[in-house]
Amino acid sequence: MSNRITEEQAEKISRQIKLLIFLLVVVPILLIVIFVEFRLRSMANKIPYQTPSLRDEARMEVDTLPWHAVQGQRLYVPAYSHVYHQKGEPYPLTVTLNIRNTDVDNEIAVTSVRYFDTAGKELRSLLKKTLRLAPLAATEFVIARDDKAGGAGASFIVEWQAGTKVTQPVVETVMVDTTNTQGLSFISPAVVLSEGVNEPGEADSSAE
Repeated sequence: MSNRITEEQAEKISRQIKLLIFLLVVVPILLIVIFVEFRLRSMANKIPYQTPSLRDEARMEVDTLPWHAVQGQRLYVPAYSHVYHQKGEPYPLTVTLNIRNTDVDNEIAVTSVRYFDTAGKELRSLLKKTLRLAPLAATEFVIARDDKAGGAGASFIVEWQAGTKVTQPVVETVMVDTTNTQGLSFISPAVVLSEGVNEPGEADSSAE
């Protein structure tokens, strides 16, 4: 008889402990979850709805992206026939101007390539007549390492046109020297000065 009472008491104590755990642990957790969800919904309701705007500053229109279609450009391309090293001594470099037609369907026409020195004086035109570049074709113009006329601030002005709007060509200079045990090379991309197609008579005379 005493054993059965003890078992009944133990079972009762066990139920009381479970109830106590439920009240002290599970119920507070449920209350916290409900409170947090309520607060989140309350905060969400306070945030004003804003209709998406086509002029949102966080979005750029297609025609402002660097790869938008164009029909012609005048480009400034930095070049360095030498850089300075050690105690300011000139370090001569070979300069390669590279022009790549990136359009997969249409050709472009390079109408003018002019080379300028550090003072902004035109040294010479590198193009005798208009050069047509087929889709994905490329061309290059080289300034030899021993040609020091351009100087550290040399540049190219490149002009091109197309019969229709095309993807922008990649135009850049590559400066290289491998005469020493440790070679030197770097590139400079072109900067757009203007866009559009020249009207008849406006094309540079050097592109004849």
